[in-house]
Amino acid sequence: MNKSLRRPLIVGGAAVAALVVWAVAVPVAGVALTVHMGGGPQEVGPVSVVVASLVIGLAGWALLAVLERVASRPGRVWTVVALAVLVLSLLGPLGGAVGGGAMSVLIVMHLVVGGVLVGGLARR
Repeated sequence: MNKSLRRPLIVGGAAVAALVVWAVAVPVAGVALTVHMGGGPQEVGPVSVVVASLVIGLAGWALLAVLERVASRPGRVWTVVALAVLVLSLLGPLGGAVGGGAMSVLIVMHLVVGGVLVGGLARR
């Protein structure tokens, strides 16, 4: 695959994977994907899923680009940081989801996005 296309495709793929999880869980399985936000409960919709996935994917890509310029083992450093961020990101669904179904779906979504990004971005 063309190197200049690989990383954007991985970031986009992570967003698509998260959207697939949302589509299976919410419209198909009927899970109410609700979280506690600021003033009260809020539904997590497809736009939020895609935007959040793209933001974290682009941030991860940017960090990797910086590490490739300054670190002797950028892939290894990036993978450790990315896995730490993934573990910390799970605190969101654990503390903010409304109900067990929403918590399960959000955890799966985080793991899917993290898996795509960690598995794809650090590889050369």
